[in-house]
Amino acid sequence: MTELLKSSADAHGVEVSPAGSSSVRAGEPASERAGAIDALDRALDSYLGHLRVERGLLPATLESYARDLSEYLRWLREQKLRDLGGVTELMILRHLSALHERGLSQASQARHLAALRGLHRFCNAEGLSETDPSESVGAHRGARPLPNFLGVGEVDRLLAQPDVKTAAGARDKAMLEILYASGLRVSELVALPLGAVDPRVGVVRVRGKGGKERIVPVGERAREALTHYLQVARPQLIGQKQSRDLFVTPRGGKMTRQGFWKLLARLAREAGISQRVTPHTLRHSFATHLLEGGADLRAVQAMLGHADIATTQIYTHVDRRRLETILAKHPRA
Repeated sequence: MTELLKSSADAHGVEVSPAGSSSVRAGEPASERAGAIDALDRALDSYLGHLRVERGLLPATLESYARDLSEYLRWLREQKLRDLGGVTELMILRHLSALHERGLSQASQARHLAALRGLHRFCNAEGLSETDPSESVGAHRGARPLPNFLGVGEVDRLLAQPDVKTAAGARDKAMLEILYASGLRVSELVALPLGAVDPRVGVVRVRGKGGKERIVPVGERAREALTHYLQVARPQLIGQKQSRDLFVTPRGGKMTRQGFWKLLARLAREAGISQRVTPHTLRHSFATHLLEGGADLRAVQAMLGHADIATTQIYTHVDRRRLETILAKHPRA
């Protein structure tokens, strides 16, 4: 990683190792440790501080922003720029084009674009730059890929796979039912504490990105699976050990993201599902099936924990695409 990332991220806890990996820690102001910094460094310092303090972003997310934006500022320096005031929309497009030519995936390009747009928008709002040259850049980018999701029949087959007669199978069943019933991220699922779900009330209390808490209702099947797990399976799995984690392993430890990924992949194969299935596939399926059933977009946004409704609207595109496929079969289509 570049020296730029080391200096500009220090103020906000992003420490970069010689190999280029970084971790997040509390630190002194960059100006006190890294010597004089230019206007680009100061802009990035201020923005990372905003993301950490005001937005409450997690260390891993801050690290990604620092990396992407450090690369962007390094490119600006190669164009002989020393502040954001000289950046134009065309220059941003050229930078994105360079990323594309390097073979970056569409998702990585979209992440870079989101980071630099956030930087320019922030600096313009804070008076660090007179204009925001990235304001209309999004219109020039390709369409965001539609999320993969399962059909209702495929979800039913997947959720029927765990053997609930075993303790581990009952746990797996409960995890799958909760995931599909609530649309949680896998990191949120495995981090649920024992008191986060009340089967009698039928709600899940989730702490998501940025430490924000939301309450998501779950259906009867998920409540039944969870009740069986809590009353029968979990005591068998944990034995005499003590744990505040909701989902545990036979050794009494916390279920991990990696462990659940492997479990889900195996169950999908056993269900005869040909496409690659990840925890996010069930999250996508949750949102898509809700909207297909007539759910309000704002309600789905709240349950998914999306800060911006534009993120949720991608699922309406999925629904529209399926409708167009169906209508194409009409004799007068």
